[in-house]
Amino acid sequence: MPLAKPDIRIVGDAEELSQAGAEEFVSRAAEAVRAQGLVTVALSGGSTPQAMFQRLASDALRDRVAWDKVHVFWGDERHVSPDHPESNYRMAHEALLSKVPVPAAHVHRIKTENPDASQAADEYARELRAFFRLGAGHVPRFDLVLLGMGPDGHTASLFPGTEAVHEHTRLVAAPWVEKFNTYRVTLTPPVLNNATSIIFLIGGEDKAEALWAVLEGDHHPDRFPSQVIRPIRGTLVWLVDRRAARLLRPTG
Repeated sequence: MPLAKPDIRIVGDAEELSQAGAEEFVSRAAEAVRAQGLVTVALSGGSTPQAMFQRLASDALRDRVAWDKVHVFWGDERHVSPDHPESNYRMAHEALLSKVPVPAAHVHRIKTENPDASQAADEYARELRAFFRLGAGHVPRFDLVLLGMGPDGHTASLFPGTEAVHEHTRLVAAPWVEKFNTYRVTLTPPVLNNATSIIFLIGGEDKAEALWAVLEGDHHPDRFPSQVIRPIRGTLVWLVDRRAARLLRPTG
């Protein structure tokens, strides 16, 4: 089966990036609700998604999403409690979920208050299997996965040099991330790549070199893990601001 060709869209600045991301969210959510009566979304952490979440919670966009049909998951989480300042859950809750009528039972966070990150990963995998009613060896299919990318080319918590980049059997992994001296919990490439729609949100000058390497450089996923994101039966959109796109070849 041919891999999806990425759709790279360059916008002017951070404000346009958050607006474009929010509009994509609204559109993909509506498509899923029309097709199946609900939408499953895996959220990302980071400042760029945070601005998008705030846009979604605004008066202009909030009522365009059927929030009672949305089931929220996370692509990754830091190994911290849900009230910790670095928690991806806390960021999403403060920027979006506390401001829209998502039922509490539809919020499926990673329980990283567990002192054992591997146990937290296994627990989340069980939740995914139960929610998506997965048989043995099957992988969940999210309607929408939102991803960011770090200046080192990582995405979710798939970091350079970690075994999680090449994980093919687990749904959720708990890699040790040496640069932060901590564990993370992350969805694995087979789960991310099985989504109907994947949207990267990339903003800022500090992402330009990694973005060029990921999109136009040689294939080295151990160095630039974002290269493993290649949906097998879905769409991939890169929403990129002008500063992050400065090294990319001109198109058109």
